[in-house]
Amino acid sequence: MTVLGIDAGTGSFSAAVSGDGSALALEDLPGNVALEQGLTAIGRVLRRAELTPGNLDRLAVGIGPGSFTGVRIAISYAKSLALGWRLPLVGVNSFDAVEAGVDAGPPLLTVVRGRRGVISVRFRSQGGEFRASGYVADVLSELGPPGSVKVVGDAEDVLSGLAERGWDVQYVECAVLPTALAVAAVAASREPARSLHEVRADYGELPAARIPVEKALRSDLRAPRKAGPPKPHGA
Repeated sequence: MTVLGIDAGTGSFSAAVSGDGSALALEDLPGNVALEQGLTAIGRVLRRAELTPGNLDRLAVGIGPGSFTGVRIAISYAKSLALGWRLPLVGVNSFDAVEAGVDAGPPLLTVVRGRRGVISVRFRSQGGEFRASGYVADVLSELGPPGSVKVVGDAEDVLSGLAERGWDVQYVECAVLPTALAVAAVAASREPARSLHEVRADYGELPAARIPVEKALRSDLRAPRKAGPPKPHGA
């Protein structure tokens, strides 16, 4: 099984080709460069692996949660390439990609970074599975009473926050990097989407919204005004 995986939701743009469980070629570009350099990176990876699209069995893409813009761009690329190359497509959740190859049972907290100060987490325990997204302090307050937990992912401030709340924390390193390689590895054992429309973004949380100044001014002008006291005659 030869799979091309791409991901732009976890802090970088990465592309990787996996063949029968081994990495054939990969590239990881830090920063928000998916729009400017993503397609070029995919082409370089295929050339390094000495493959053409016809040699691929399927495509795989990270669907989030994570960077709102990065996830949108990666999914757009993946759908376009899958359509043009006539290849099946598999969407892989960021939590599954981060946990790929990690030998750690519950309780396990998997952390993915969104916009600045915002995280998405998946917490697995004997009692089930819990997901939350938001500012770090708000998310950690939803985890319940402290206990022992293993943590994997982009979690530096999460580790300190858990320790401050009395948790016994063990950090676990990601086993498969870059994330695109983990996406490809996970996708190799999953059924492709029946339609490209089935592959949808999982943003975790919506981007911050701001009311345009012009719209706010118009709303203010339409607001009813209280009538003042009548003016004296002749004023």
